[in-house]
Parts: sequence; C-alpha cells; structure tokens
Amino acid sequence: MRVLILGSGGREHALAWALTRSRAVTDVLCAPGSDGIALEASVVPVDLSDVDAVVELARDQRIDLVVVGPEAPLALGVADRLMQAGIAVFGPSEAAARLEASKVFAKEFMQRHGIPTAGYRIFSDFEPALAYARAAGRPLVVKADGLAAGKGVQVCAGAEQAERALDEIMRARRFGPSGARVVIEEVLPGEEASFHVLCDGVNCIPLAPAQDFKRALDGGAGENTGGMGAYSPALLVDAEVQEKVMQRIVRPLVEGMRAEGSPYRGVLYVGLMISDGEPSVVEFNVRFGDPEAQPLLFRLESDLAPLLYGTATGDLGSIDPAGIRFGPAALCVVLASEGYPRSHATGFPISGLDALASEPDVKAFHAGTRRIDGKWVTAGGRVLGITARADSLAEARERAYAAARSVHFKGVHLRSDIGQVAVLAADGAPESGPEGA
Repeated sequence: MRVLILGSGGREHALAWALTRSRAVTDVLCAPGSDGIALEASVVPVDLSDVDAVVELARDQRIDLVVVGPEAPLALGVADRLMQAGIAVFGPSEAAARLEASKVFAKEFMQRHGIPTAGYRIFSDFEPALAYARAAGRPLVVKADGLAAGKGVQVCAGAEQAERALDEIMRARRFGPSGARVVIEEVLPGEEASFHVLCDGVNCIPLAPAQDFKRALDGGAGENTGGMGAYSPALLVDAEVQEKVMQRIVRPLVEGMRAEGSPYRGVLYVGLMISDGEPSVVEFNVRFGDPEAQPLLFRLESDLAPLLYGTATGDLGSIDPAGIRFGPAALCVVLASEGYPRSHATGFPISGLDALASEPDVKAFHAGTRRIDGKWVTAGGRVLGITARADSLAEARERAYAAARSVHFKGVHLRSDIGQVAVLAADGAPESGPEGA
C-alpha cells in the first residue's frame, strides 16, 4: 500500500513514523511534510489549500490511502474530492468536518441529539456579547466560531477577562474570519481528557484515552496554546467512563451525522470534561489531537495502516477492537519557542537531537524545525515533541524529561508538570490539582 499523509507538524511526523513500521505499507509520502518528517518518509511540496493539486498528487503517485493530518484541508473539502476521484481517504467530509470548523454547528448539533455539553449562547455582534458577559457575573468560556489552530478558546474568570477575549476575537480579529461569531459557554467543573474514536460512518472503535495540557505555563497558568504536552493512558477514563462516552456521546453523534446526511468517517477526537465519573463534551476535533497523537501512536503496538484503511473504506466492522494493542504508557513534552503562542523568533540552532536518535524508547517528533547545511534550527512556535514510552507513566515521564532537558535552543520553553498529578495519584499521593490544564 502507498500512503500519502497531508500535513507538516508533530502529529504528521508521528503518523509517518507509525505507518513506516506497517507490514501493509510499501511507501509513505508526506505533503508538504518537513525536514523532520523527511527522516521517516518522502516529502513532496504541495499547497494544502489547493485541493486540485492534492488530488492530482495522489493520482500521479498512485496513492492507495490518503491520511489527512490537520483540520484545515478537511474544512476545505479535500476528503470529498479525493473520494470523488476514487481514492480512499482517512478523514471526514467537509460537511462532517463542521464539527470542528464551526463551534456553533457543533453546539447546535449536540443540542439536537441530546449530547451532554455546557450551556451556551451564540453572538454575531460584539456589544450584545459584551453585555451578556458583563451581566453573567460568573466565569465563562469564550470561543471563536471557526478554526483557530487550537488557540481560539479562552477561559475567563470574570467580565474583565471576557471583555479582553471578545475584543481580541471579534474586534481585533486575531483569528481572522473565525471570529465573526463567538460561542460563550458556561464553565464545566471537572477534569479534562482526550478521547479518540475511529468511525467508518456506522462502526466505532475507541482508542486509548489521553490527556493534554493546553495552557502555556505550569499549573495551568498562561494562555491557551495548541498543546504543551500529553500522556496516555488517561487514568481518569476507566472502563465505566469509556462506556458512558460511547453510549451518550459517540454513538449518538455517529447516528446523528448519518441521519443528517453527513456520515462521519475518520478519527473523532472528543475533548471531555469529567466530573464524578460523568462525561460532557468540551469540543470535537475531526483529526488526531496534537500533541496527543505523539504518545498515543508511540504506545501503539498494533499495525496502524489496517485501522486507517478500514476506517476509510467502511470496513471497521471486520476489525476486532480487542486485538488493538497498546504499550503501558507514553508521555510527550513539547519544547516551544520563547513567546509562543504569541509572536516568537525562529532560526535558532538546536543541539542535542542526534544523541536521542539511538534511544529506542525515546522519540523527538518534529513540529517546527528546519535543517540547514546539516544543522537543525527552530522554525515554529511548537518546535519538538519529546516523547518517551515505558512500563509505567512515572518512568515514561522521567525518560521524556531527561531527553527534553538534553535538547537546547535559544529561548526554549517547556512546562515542567506534564503528567505530574497523574504520577502522584498512581503512587497513592493526594492530587494537588486538576491534570491537563
């Protein structure tokens, strides 16, 4: 099987790494890819916003399966066009991708189908939104309606923070047209977890749960980012919680999307808030989480390609979920540029990467790097996802941090508390606060 991955970040590097190890795969290409991904696969320059060019590339390269990494091409309808061309594609249609591309669509869909989520209001104008936030007198969550690279959500403790968030999203248009509308939500109590499910339009197979860390600073302080680290499994999602998620959220969603004429095919990411064992939806993503994909795929011991191909071709029903095997634990620490998620300088030399290449249970997934004259330099906000696996989360955490601290570049920033609470809880110590902030 010849596989084409669309994307260029850490998630796509993890997908390329996993697929090159598949017995079913002969060639892995990635477009546009990156210098880091080129360590695993052949990279082909293409503009992912040019859907015609993507389809032409897949045809020219005789691709058997296209795996769409990021959400933006899905929102542009790349899966629809590939399917029309007779090419199997792992990723939902443009209509189904609205679950992520529009927070308004997602909230209204959940309301129609009785899926548990926070109470909300929708606003298209700044002044009514501001008046509502001021009158609320309680913490609120302000979300840009459209895609914002994971940064369009702000949890606001009071009216002053909500006003700043609304001004930035709706007036300053930090996220462009994605801020034309906002969703203002109630703040749900509990702890967050990331739940990935493979869906072929009818059948669903849950993958191992994970937990990510959105805030830039230790203890859940600072701004929302695309993610500063993650680990898997998330102990918060036990068998009982998983069954509730499948019965109350995933199956109603799959049935609802099919009934509304937009069958969901691909991986569904459910951002959960869990309180006293009861799950509610924070958000939907229509692709693997980033950085959750890194520890999730590094743990995966089963062949990834048949899972993705079965999803794309509507054949998940022939796969036994009990046969999907994961190793005990993995953890990812993101090394970010100084200033991320705001403006940041790039082009700084990176040292220490070569020494990690020989460690079988540690992997540096490249999110924002370039190789110039044989030397690695920074080229993005999130630069590397240093990921380790082990027989316990504590050991995986120790390995990941040891490796992360051996890599250096000017202004390197990382959180020091990824997985800390979970490790303490596993050891029987009292938890010091919610994980995943």
